[in-house]
Formats: sequence, C-alpha cells, structure tokens
Amino acid sequence: MRHLSEEDLDRLLGEADDQKEFERLVFIKRLYKGATLKEAADDVGKSEGTATNWVNRWNEGGLGKLTPNFGGGRPPKLDEDQQDEFIDRLREGQPWKKQEIQHLLDEEFDVEYHSHYLPTFLSNLGLSYAIPRTKRPDRPANAEEILDERVEYAFDEDAHDQPHNKRDSDDDDDEEEWRTDEDICTDGGTVVGFFDISHPQPWDNSQRLYTVDDPHITRPLVKIDTPAAGFYALNGESVLSFPPNQEKEQICGCFEEIREQNPGKRILLVLDNFSSHVCKHTRKRAHELGIDLVFLPVGSPDLNPIEPVWKSLKWESSPLIVNGEDEYRRLLDELFDQLTEKLSFAASWIDNHLGGFLNKIC
Repeated sequence: MRHLSEEDLDRLLGEADDQKEFERLVFIKRLYKGATLKEAADDVGKSEGTATNWVNRWNEGGLGKLTPNFGGGRPPKLDEDQQDEFIDRLREGQPWKKQEIQHLLDEEFDVEYHSHYLPTFLSNLGLSYAIPRTKRPDRPANAEEILDERVEYAFDEDAHDQPHNKRDSDDDDDEEEWRTDEDICTDGGTVVGFFDISHPQPWDNSQRLYTVDDPHITRPLVKIDTPAAGFYALNGESVLSFPPNQEKEQICGCFEEIREQNPGKRILLVLDNFSSHVCKHTRKRAHELGIDLVFLPVGSPDLNPIEPVWKSLKWESSPLIVNGEDEYRRLLDELFDQLTEKLSFAASWIDNHLGGFLNKIC
C-alpha cells in the first residue's frame, strides 16, 4: 500500500468534510494498524467489494483517487494565531467537557472537528485529560512557599527559641513540661517521613477488570470500619498501623510505633492539619518522642507524597478477595511495605522542598 504517516492521517481525519470522507480515511488507517481487509471494512460498515475498490484506488493514486479534491492536504482549520487564542480561552474557563469545547469551536471559531478526531486534536495541542483535583477555597495561593519555609525552619536548629512543636499559644506552659523522654535518642541523624490516614476497602469497584459475560463479582463483602494510618519514610522504616479511630490518643499511639521502628534519630514528620494532629496533646507527645511535626498548608493534600502511595495501595488492593479483616490488613501491610520502598512517589517533593537539606539526613 502507498505510505502516509499516521500524523498526516490524523490531520486529514480531523479535516474530513463529510462522513463518507471520514469513513474512507478510518478504513485506510485501520489497514495501517494491521487490520485485515474484512476487519477494516466491517469497522466502517462497508462490504469487502467496496473495501477492495478503495484499496485499488488508494494504490493507484493515493488520496487524490480515494477522496477527490484532497490534493496534498488542506491547511489546519485553526492557524497558529487562532490556536493560541483557542488555548487562552480554554485556560480561562478550565476544566472543560468535550461537548463544551465543541460548542466553543463552533460558536467562537466557526470550526467543527469530528467527535472521533477531537481528542487527538486536543492532545496535539498539549491538553491534559484527567479527573481534576478538588481545590479547597481556603488553600493559600503560596502554599508551596509556606511549606518551603516550614521545612527550612525545621532544619534550622539555631532558629528555635522554644521546642519545635510548641506554639505561642502554649506560653502558659513551663518549657520544662516540654521535655523529650529520657530514653529517646535523636543524635543519630534525621529521618524524614509523611503521615496520613486513609480508609482502603477490599470491595472498591472502580478498577476495570476483564469478564466474558456480565461484569459482576460474587464474593463475601468485608468492610473495614477502622482507618489505616501510614508513615512513608524517605530514609527510615515506613510503618502501617490500624488504630480504632482518629482521636488524639490513637494518633499518639501511631507516633509511638513510628518511633519504635526508627530509634536513635530525630524524626521530621510531615502531616496535615486534622484536629487530632494539631492539638496540644499530640504536639506535646510528639516532642516527648523526639518527633518534630511539619504541618502542611491548609487544603494542600497534594503536597503530601503519601497521597499517591494510598492511591496505588487502593488500586492494587481493590480486586483482592479476602475472608476477613485480619487477612485484608495483612495484605495491606505487605503492599504498603512494597510501595514505600520506592522513592518515586516523593521525587518531586524531594526536588522542590528537600534539595538543600539532603546533607542533613542520612
């Protein structure tokens, strides 16, 4: 067969004037992809006789024979200036549904792309197609700068005129009450890690699976009512625990497990602003354990690298068939250990917020 690049075919598909023209080009592209003549013909609803005629015309004269008036291909429907203007309009009102983009092209640019080609056109312009992350209205605009300052403060030991976890509102306390436990040693280096609570379940049905008939699964329904508390350590031991609830006493119990698994070192623990995390009881107990808390800016879960760890954990555990809570927790523990061996979940965080302090951890 005559050769035409896939990129040129995609462009011509988007510029097809009518359904017949589009079908012929889809047929040719399917042949390039390795489909048989019959398969490609069936895809566009044509007989093998018609398909054979199209192939002969294509081989005789290429696009000029297959689709008269194609010539060497038309210029893009949107020139470079129009594409820039189009992207600016999309940026102003993002995110968009595909139907909304089609309406925008029709109303403001007097251009129409075939619905099959539109995703390719948008991808070529560099647009992303993903579920948008919800952004809290109280998240500060300079959240990353705030986190930078907090990390820097945590490493700048000379800047501390009071215990790290102590706040100005705790001034009524005698500093002697904020003491590290006598059996805690923190002079062996610094462990950096990330803490968060999640609720993975073994019956999550968001993952697509292969089936022959009706897509359903019959299995006993196991529901885990208690949370999972995870500590994702960059240079220490990661810990997964299952407290009965998220009350301050239970959070402190999680910190005690983290300390037990990471002895002899100072621990910098990054976490969110959940009430049981920021309360005085928790901050004071963390200080006693030699754990300095670095709180994320409000509404910034995306700045906690343990979030993608949870996402991967839920994805991999959702199709598991288990007989009870104990079995599921054991499997979660194994998965968590495997996932937290990877630094890739925190690669950008390390580059953005820890790059200047790598010499201070070991």
